[in-house]
Amino acid sequence: MGLRDWLGERSREAGFDAAGVAGVGGTDEPAAVEEARRFSAWVEAGRAGEMEYLKRRDEAGTLLRGGLRGPMPWARSVVVCALNYNADAPRSIDPAPAGAGWIGRYAWSGRRGGEGAGDGAMVATDYHGELLGRLRAIEAGLQERAACETRCYVDTGPVLERSFAAQAGVGWIGKNTCVIHQQLGSWLLLGVIVTSLPVAAEAAVLAAPDRCGSCTRCIDACPTGALLGSSAPDAPREMDASRCIAYLTIEKKGAIEESLRAPMGRQVFGCDICQDVCPWNRRAPVGDAAGMEARRELVNPALDWLAAMDGREFKRRFKGSPLERTGRKRLLRNVAIAMGNSGEERFVAQLDRWAGEASDEVLRESAQWARGRIRPGSVSG
Repeated sequence: MGLRDWLGERSREAGFDAAGVAGVGGTDEPAAVEEARRFSAWVEAGRAGEMEYLKRRDEAGTLLRGGLRGPMPWARSVVVCALNYNADAPRSIDPAPAGAGWIGRYAWSGRRGGEGAGDGAMVATDYHGELLGRLRAIEAGLQERAACETRCYVDTGPVLERSFAAQAGVGWIGKNTCVIHQQLGSWLLLGVIVTSLPVAAEAAVLAAPDRCGSCTRCIDACPTGALLGSSAPDAPREMDASRCIAYLTIEKKGAIEESLRAPMGRQVFGCDICQDVCPWNRRAPVGDAAGMEARRELVNPALDWLAAMDGREFKRRFKGSPLERTGRKRLLRNVAIAMGNSGEERFVAQLDRWAGEASDEVLRESAQWARGRIRPGSVSG
C-alpha cells in the first residue's frame, strides 16, 4: 500500500477526519525563502502581540518558525491530520439569552464518564491531549513502516501547520486565516508529525484550490478589524493577532486596550464569528470524535454563572480544559467586559463589587469601565 493510501486509512482509524502529507523544502528554496520573509515581516509588524513563542529565534537570530529545516535539519516531510470539532449547537451570531457570554466552540470539549465523573457526567478535555494521542498511534505505524525520525506537535512545535495543511491538500487557507476543507468546512483542529521520510511522487498531492473567491464575509464581520484581506482572490490571508478577539480573551495578559473592549461583545474565551459567517460552514458536518463532545453548559454560558465561580469551582469545571491555561483571573476580566457590553442593569451590583473589592487591579479597572458602559457618567458605589 502506498504512503498516501496508508495514511488515509491509519488517520481514519485514529479518529481524524482528513489527512495529507507535504514535503519540506530546503531553507534556500524560493518558496521557503518567501514564507520565511512573510512570517518575519508579520512578526516585525507587531502582529503576534504578546505571543512570545512565535518570536523565538535561534542563535543566529533566525525565527524558529520561519522555516522547519532550521530547527530540524533532518525534516523531509510533514504529515498533517485534521479533526472536525463542529458541534450540533447554536452559532455565536445566533440569537442568545440576555446576559449570555460566548466560549469558543473548540473549548466546549469533554468526555462522558471520565475519571472523577459521576454517571452520565462529563469531564473537560483539551484538544492538545486528544489530538496528540491520535498522532502517536500514526507515528508508531510510520516507524514500523520505515526507520525514520519523527516528532509530533499540536500547536507546540516550530511548525506553521496551516501552510503545510494547504500544501498537503487538507484544505486552503481562507480569508479568515483558517484552513477550509471543501466538505468539512473550517471547524478543524490540526496536528502534525514531522518526519525524516522524503515524500515520494506517489504520495504528493496538489495543494487544495482556493475557493474563497471574492467573498469577504469574514473580513466584514470581524468586530475588531483583525483580518487584513480584501475581496481580491489573491489578497493575502493575514491576521493582526494583536486585534483578534480570540487572542485578546485567551493570550493577552493584563488590561485590554479600551478601544477594543466594546467590539469584543459577549466573547469571554475565544471567538467564532469569522467561522460562523463563512459560507463553507453552512453544511459543515457535526464531528463525532471521542473526547470532543460538547459540554452543553458552556454553550451560551450565563455571565453571572461564570462570575460567581470561586477558585475551587473554576478548577472543578475547567481543570483539563483550554480555559485552565488562561486562568480564572483573565476569564473574570473578560466576563466584566462582556457584562458592560450587555447593557444589563442587573450586572451593576457585581461590577460594583469587583470595582471596589477585587484584589486584581486589572479586574477592578475592567469592572469600572464596564459599569460606565451600562450607566454612562455615573460613579460606582
